[in-house]
Amino acid sequence: MKPREVRLSTTPTDEDIAALRLGDIVYLDGLMYTAREGVYMRALEEKANIPMELPSESAANFHCSPAAVIREDGSFDMGAVTATASFRFAKWLPEWIAKTGAKLIIGKGGMSSKDYKEYFVPNGAVYLSTVGYGTGALLGRGVENVEAVHWNEELGLAQAMWVIRCNKMGPFIVASDMEGNCLFERENEKISKNLEHVYEGTKPAVLRRYGETDDRSDEVIG
Repeated sequence: MKPREVRLSTTPTDEDIAALRLGDIVYLDGLMYTAREGVYMRALEEKANIPMELPSESAANFHCSPAAVIREDGSFDMGAVTATASFRFAKWLPEWIAKTGAKLIIGKGGMSSKDYKEYFVPNGAVYLSTVGYGTGALLGRGVENVEAVHWNEELGLAQAMWVIRCNKMGPFIVASDMEGNCLFERENEKISKNLEHVYEGTKPAVLRRYGETDDRSDEVIG
């Protein structure tokens, strides 16, 4: 069955979030900001004032490193936006989501249903994952304008808080829902059931790397 496509504001209502289903394909409109460890540490640990009105201006936090530069005249050139894995920032997310009202956390995956149930569900948030690798230029097409860059002098361009105006940016895939279910865990469970059949009749490897196992389920990752 073809996945459902959804156009979603970066300031979604609770009803918008509740209507999302695992596997939906989402395209985003509105302001999005980037926040990685540099922003989290500055805002949460160093208690710096967040230079945006959140969540009224944006409830969408993208874990990414923009391929962008600031020109001499102060304008911006952004060709692509490359997502990074969100598990790297998990320890800051509960406080960040509660503090900023973020409803959409976007990245390259790596989160679990345990994370979603503990961090996301109580705050009415969901996780959107990028689809496959090498999509930075594709996502860059959805960048209508770079509105601002905050803390670039303190953190550098890769860690700075970029504020991006999006116009049908995507595709992203809904990887968690309001029950805390995880799309990748669900699909991996389906795959794991057929692994023994796939490898039926094969012999264990004679040579193997240190720590390698014959447990085929170890190969199924999200």
